[in-house]
Amino acid sequence: MNAYIFPGQGAQFVGMGLDLFEKYPIAQELFNQANAILGFSITDIMFEGTPEELKQTKVTQPAIFLHSVILSKVMGDAFKPDMVAGHSLGEFSALVANGVLNFEEALKLVSQRALAMQKACEIKPSTMAAVLRLEDAVVEEICASVSGIVVPANYNCPGQLVISGEVEAINKACEKMKEAGARRALVLPVGGAFHSPLMEPAREELATAIEETTFNTPNCPIYQNVTTTAVTDATEIKKNLISQLTAPVKWTQSVQNMIADGATLFTEIGPGKVLQGLVKKIEPSAETSSAIIE
Repeated sequence: MNAYIFPGQGAQFVGMGLDLFEKYPIAQELFNQANAILGFSITDIMFEGTPEELKQTKVTQPAIFLHSVILSKVMGDAFKPDMVAGHSLGEFSALVANGVLNFEEALKLVSQRALAMQKACEIKPSTMAAVLRLEDAVVEEICASVSGIVVPANYNCPGQLVISGEVEAINKACEKMKEAGARRALVLPVGGAFHSPLMEPAREELATAIEETTFNTPNCPIYQNVTTTAVTDATEIKKNLISQLTAPVKWTQSVQNMIADGATLFTEIGPGKVLQGLVKKIEPSAETSSAIIE
C-alpha cells in the first residue's frame, strides 16, 4: 500500500516550485490564485526571494503547503494514495490531497495558522531544541522535572525528539538532557514554542476558523499527528486538527501505525526528503520515494 506523506516547516528552499510553475498550466493557475488569496506575491519570495524572507512563518507555511498541493495536482492520475499523513503543517496538505479540504479554504486556514502562531510567538520568549540519542521516556521525565513550560513537541524518529517551551526552561532542560547522556541537546533557530501550551492563543484563534470550514469525508484514511491512528470521520479530523497546535507531533508512532496497517511505500509530496529520512530511521526496511511526475 502506498502512503503519501507531506512535510512541514523546515523543508523550504529558495527556488521551490519554480520548475512546476514554468512547466504546468495547472501550477501557474494555482500559484496565481494563491497570490490573490494571500494578498502578496508569495511566488516572488518562493522563486527568487532570500532565505531570510522565506523563513518567516507567515511565508514558510503557505509556501510549503503550496508546493506540496500543487505537486500532487500536477501528478494527475498518478496520484493514488491508500493513506496519507502530514508532519505538523503538512497535515493541511494531506487533507487537501485526500479530499477533506478544498485548495482555497485550506490555504486560508494555513495562512491564518501561520499568522496566529507568529502572534503567539511574540507574547513570550520561547523556542525549541532537538534532543538526539536519548530515550523518549527520559526526555519526557526531564521535561516534567523542569520548572516552567517545556514539553516534548516532535517525536520525529527513535533517538530524535524536539522539545518546546519557554527559553529559560528549554536551556535548563538541555543541560539535564546532556547530563543524562544525550548525544546533543541543541536549541533550534526558531521564533517560538510550536506544539506546546504556549500556542494556546493561536489554537483558540484557529479553532474558530476551522469550526467555520466545511470538512468532507476523506477519500482515504489520514493518520493525524495527535492520535497517530487512521481517521476517516470528518468531525474527528476537525477536532484533531484544532488540538494539533498545542499537542506533540507523534510522527514516529504515526509511521509505525501506517506500517502495521499495510503501508509498504512512503512517497513524500513536497520540497526535500526530510520525511523519507525519518521513515528510514523508524523502519529501515520501508521503501521511500519522492513524488514522481509523469
